[in-house]
Amino acid sequence: MREDQRKPSKGIRESLSLSKHLHISFCKGGGGEKSEMTAKAKVGSEELNSSFEKLMMVAAGSCGVEVKMKGAVITEWKDIPMELLLRIASLVDDRTAIVASGVCCGWRDAICLGLTQLSLSWCKKNMNNLVLSLAPKFTKLQTLILRQENPQLEDNAVETIANFCHDLQELDLSKSFKLSDRSLYALAHGCPNLKKLNISGCTSFSDEALEYLTKFCRKLKILNLCGCVKAATDRALQAIGRNCNMLQSLNLGWCDNVGDVGVMSLAYGCPDLRCVDLCGCVRITDDSVIALANKCIHLRSLDLYYCRNITDRAMYSLAHSRVKNKPSLWQSMKDRYDEEGLKSLNISQCTALTPPAVQALCDTFPALHTCSGRHTLVMSGCLNLTSVHCACAVQAHRTLNSIPHTAH
Repeated sequence: MREDQRKPSKGIRESLSLSKHLHISFCKGGGGEKSEMTAKAKVGSEELNSSFEKLMMVAAGSCGVEVKMKGAVITEWKDIPMELLLRIASLVDDRTAIVASGVCCGWRDAICLGLTQLSLSWCKKNMNNLVLSLAPKFTKLQTLILRQENPQLEDNAVETIANFCHDLQELDLSKSFKLSDRSLYALAHGCPNLKKLNISGCTSFSDEALEYLTKFCRKLKILNLCGCVKAATDRALQAIGRNCNMLQSLNLGWCDNVGDVGVMSLAYGCPDLRCVDLCGCVRITDDSVIALANKCIHLRSLDLYYCRNITDRAMYSLAHSRVKNKPSLWQSMKDRYDEEGLKSLNISQCTALTPPAVQALCDTFPALHTCSGRHTLVMSGCLNLTSVHCACAVQAHRTLNSIPHTAH
């Protein structure tokens, strides 16, 4: 292959800079409604033609020749090669890419088949209709973000996603208050490759539907159930422990139906857990923390905010787990050892804890900091723990005290 064939032509390079002009052509007027997008696509055709002419003039330069790419002559914007079109689409926002997909059949096919990530969180109304329209076209999506400020999505939209987007790996449905169990059943059958699922705030889901989902979506690594008070129960967590052994992150914030039975099942079934949020899970006791400490040796972040049944026994168990699970690292691998273990712990409002237990934990995990600007050990509301300090805070205090004071 010749050098001039490997390098992108001047026309390609200039088209990337002119993609901003295309972006403006597609986006004038804002909006987000499907009908508005269609109208803008029609109006934008004339501006697109103008943009293409400028592109060809820049690419041809002073030579006055037609632009060629891999032997083909580009004479209209509809002739832009798929590779170049996808590069341009990757530089604009999702709204613009959607409008561009309606310009012509060639653009529709190229963008719909080439687009793997899409966010519709900018859509403030009629998101449901937009999903119903787009899901059958964007069948290669791997990431779909449908986060909402106000609930818009309904079950038929999620069912359409499940019917057409079988490659989906990441889905965000947070704050979708209108969704029912129908959505989880549809995802179970249509999206078995899900690795990251956010259904936080979806208060209508049941634990039965969540249990069913875990039987099919066994590749889940990140699961956000924050506020799913009906779905996140011991029954559901036992199912997750049985079926989702690859899970690394789980958010159970404010799921007050979660108890020790469920958390212990998670610890035994999901040994690769690294981040666990149990804030507001008021029913759990030391037994939950002890199970996580003993079975999840990769645990890096633990949130126990407002878990007032947690006592010193849990803290000592966490500290002991480091010695127990990593004995070889106590020898000649201190630097590497310091990178292991807990890096974030929230024990705010855990008022039963005492300074000796928390200090022992802080001393065991160097990444836990109480010093200003690095608070990775959060103890808000624990007035009896004010004497607990990390190693660097103690060292800073000693250094300050060692500085001689000038007599006045």
